[in-house]
Amino acid sequence: MKPLYYAMLKWMTTVNEACVADAIDALKGEYGSFKMCRPKPMQEALMTAEKNGLLEESSFDMDEHNELRVYYKVTDYGK
Repeated sequence: MKPLYYAMLKWMTTVNEACVADAIDALKGEYGSFKMCRPKPMQEALMTAEKNGLLEESSFDMDEHNELRVYYKVTDYGK
């Protein structure tokens, strides 16, 4: 099994863009019991990848609970 952070980054290369909920949904089958596979830690992981130049923010919207949802996409450097 790959480390969750690596699996999240690898999965991000397979989609055009994704938010925290998308990443959790995609990885919960294999990593659902991991503490990082929760909204706050996953958001931190995506933000860390962004700060390291692997991801970039691509769009924003509001979810059904009127919470801000940030979407990320992989940069050329991240590929």
